[in-house]
Amino acid sequence: MKHIYAPLLLSLALAFGVGAARAERADRAKPMNVEADNLRYDDLKQASVFTGRVVLTKGTIVIRGARVDVRQDPDGYQYGVVTAEPGKLAFYRQKREGVDEFIEGEGETIEYDGKADRVKFIKRAEMRRFRGATLADEMAGSLIVYDNTTDVFSVDGGPASSAVGGRIRAVLAPRPGASAPAAPVAAPAQLRPSTATDGGKK
Repeated sequence: MKHIYAPLLLSLALAFGVGAARAERADRAKPMNVEADNLRYDDLKQASVFTGRVVLTKGTIVIRGARVDVRQDPDGYQYGVVTAEPGKLAFYRQKREGVDEFIEGEGETIEYDGKADRVKFIKRAEMRRFRGATLADEMAGSLIVYDNTTDVFSVDGGPASSAVGGRIRAVLAPRPGASAPAAPVAAPAQLRPSTATDGGKK
C-alpha cells in the first residue's frame, strides 16, 4: 500500500501547494566548478570522475560526495552519479525557478539526469523543501524521485529506507496563504409559541 499511495499523496500535495515553479533554468548554462582530491577526464567520452571530498557547484546546484561521475551527451545535457563515503550520505541542493524555495536531499547514491530534469535519492533517502529559510516539506524513504519538470515527488519504502520500519515518512506543510476552513454556522434556535399566560409557572 505504501508504494501506491505515497507517490499519489505527494503528487497531490505538490499540485495544490507549490504551483508551477521548476528547477532554476539558468543552472544549465552556468559553468561547473569542482573541488576534489583527484580528477580523471576522458575527452573522447566527455566523462569526468572526481574523487575525494568532492564539492561541485553549478549555478544554484550544490553537490557533495566522495565520488562524482559526470558525463555530457552530444546535445550538452549532463548526467551525474554522486556516491557517498561508506556510512555517510551524499548531498544535493538546488533553487526552484521564480520562487524563494530550495530542494535539498541526501542518499547513499544520488543520480541526476539533466535532460529529463530529474533527481533520484537512493538508499537512506531524505529530501526537504525550504521556503526561504523555513522548512516546508520533509520526506524519507528508500528511494525518492523528484521530477523538476512536473513538480512530482515519489517516495518508496523498503529495507534501505531511512524511516523506521522500512516505511516512508512525510511531513507536508500547507501552501502559503492557505486558510483554515470556516467553521459551520449553527442554525438559529427555533422558537415555539407558548399557550401559558404565566410563563409556565404553577
